[in-house]
Amino acid sequence: MCDFSKMMMRKAIRLSLKSMEEGGGPFGAVIVKEGKEVASGYNQVTVKVDPTAHAEVTAIRKAAKKLKTFDLSGCEIYTSCEPCPMCLSAIYWARIDKIYYANTQTDAKAIGFDDSFIYGQLELPEDKRSIPVVKMLRNEAIEAFEIWKNKEKKINY
Repeated sequence: MCDFSKMMMRKAIRLSLKSMEEGGGPFGAVIVKEGKEVASGYNQVTVKVDPTAHAEVTAIRKAAKKLKTFDLSGCEIYTSCEPCPMCLSAIYWARIDKIYYANTQTDAKAIGFDDSFIYGQLELPEDKRSIPVVKMLRNEAIEAFEIWKNKEKKINY
């Protein structure tokens, strides 16, 4: 592991400590592009009263704003903990090239951040999930998809 990678991971770890000082959970993240830090974030779920304000999502939002693009191809993320399902999905949607992490899912589970329930729910058929899923009005909603499909001026993502 190169010195730059260690430095970025140590920053993510410091951010996880800062998060706790401000009342958040112990998670921090740094996004890098071409060997330069683009953005960083830490967990602000309880501070901002926002269940999506995880370290990785916060860093992704800042990086996208700074780079003026939702496509973070060419970027890497350093995160103090293996990403949860939501953050992992956000990383894929952002097209980040590589993930570096320190603590594991098992480490997170040991301190009360257990994502195994969510992973388990994703594997179940909709009718077996703990949150009821009701499909409705598809015949009306499909119109927007048809318009999108045929739209000439659109930004694909």
